[in-house]
Amino acid sequence: MTQVSEWLKVESMDLDAQGVAHNEEGKVVFIEGALPGEEVQVTVGRKKSSWEQGTMVAMRRESSQRVTPGCPHAGLHAGSCGGCKMQHLHAGAQVAVKQRVMEDNLWHLGKVKPEMVLRPIEGPTWGYRYRARFSVRYVIKKSMVLIGFHERKSRYVADMQVCKVVPQRVSDLLIPLREMIASMDQRDHLPQIELAMGDEVIALVLRNLNPLPESDKTKLREFAAQHLGVQWWLQPKGPDTVALLDAGGPALSYSLPEFGVVMPFKPTDFTQVNPHINTVLVGRALRLLDVQRNERVIDWFCGLGNFTLPLATKAREVLGIEGSEALVQRSRENAKLNGLDANTSFVARNLFEMTPALLAADGSADKWLVDPPRDGAHALSQALADIKLDPSLAPGWQAPKRIVYVSCNPATLARDAGILVNQAGYRCTAASAVNMFPHTSHVESIAVFERDASE
Repeated sequence: MTQVSEWLKVESMDLDAQGVAHNEEGKVVFIEGALPGEEVQVTVGRKKSSWEQGTMVAMRRESSQRVTPGCPHAGLHAGSCGGCKMQHLHAGAQVAVKQRVMEDNLWHLGKVKPEMVLRPIEGPTWGYRYRARFSVRYVIKKSMVLIGFHERKSRYVADMQVCKVVPQRVSDLLIPLREMIASMDQRDHLPQIELAMGDEVIALVLRNLNPLPESDKTKLREFAAQHLGVQWWLQPKGPDTVALLDAGGPALSYSLPEFGVVMPFKPTDFTQVNPHINTVLVGRALRLLDVQRNERVIDWFCGLGNFTLPLATKAREVLGIEGSEALVQRSRENAKLNGLDANTSFVARNLFEMTPALLAADGSADKWLVDPPRDGAHALSQALADIKLDPSLAPGWQAPKRIVYVSCNPATLARDAGILVNQAGYRCTAASAVNMFPHTSHVESIAVFERDASE
């Protein structure tokens, strides 16, 4: 560790929520805890030929956007929680940073500028997180259990008394959970508790490396009886092994009231972390897609039907496509449950190995909804571009006139946007950031692509 005596002026913030400055040699310095506009001194921990990385140790000019973190476990001190990196930045400024990241990525990586930048999608900044994975550690020397996120830049579990980003009723469970786990026979072999909340249920998935004795199961049942809405699941191995401790009770589900849709799910299924933002996001996506009753729509990477089922309330026909046959079957079940099976269908495809022929096999559609994982939809976008270049690859097939792309990675969105705009004949007519994870550097976004009228 070396002390930098010069004062550095922070120019911007990167995707890891670090301040970015240049030292007197012109070398880039990434600074934990520093905000744009501030003047700081830094302890440098890492040095490379073109950049350095360190932690702020002194400040003589403070940003007007700096705030006191809302959580007592946030910060740069030893033992601080590594779950949220941006709590020291005003929540509104966080959204502005994420919007800028999205725009910069679109231009620098994809050479795409949206014709219109929409207002970011925002929601509650505290108590928003309905999914979380808490590490569990029994500390023998202290005869106590820790439950929480990892410490900043560490494998140790932070000593968390509260968590401000989960709902209050979940935060209030942390200390009782610690006490209960400490009393269990298998406390050394319970490495994780995964939280998955629905509209009525707080599902807690306990990763149990060994079978639990009946005495430990009894303690879990007593805990659930004492805390309203808690439902225990056990996971002895991979996600597919998850099972309810005891049958009965309300099902785990969330609703999309605007569309009259209820979505059952398992606690290890992928669902959006932030239900408040998800509700708004689905509504905006459908408005941007502007589906008409006579239209056919394809929902690529459909998951459990988060967009497919709302689309089915608007369109003549919706095809949901996902990579897993098991997931496709679950989507069918959800469609039937909601009375939407008459105009929905689902197929399994390897969406990372799409070709023009496979694209054409699923038929033409008026519009697409694309919601890929972090890897993006490169193969899908490239197949669309290949058909534009050589229509004989898919005779008679028609490209969608509008695409709404929901992204959880600004870099892969920019890459795919570059293909759609620069090769496939689309315009990026609108885009906006989505603040799905307040106080973190995670950037989600939504973009609209229109096929030129002459195509």
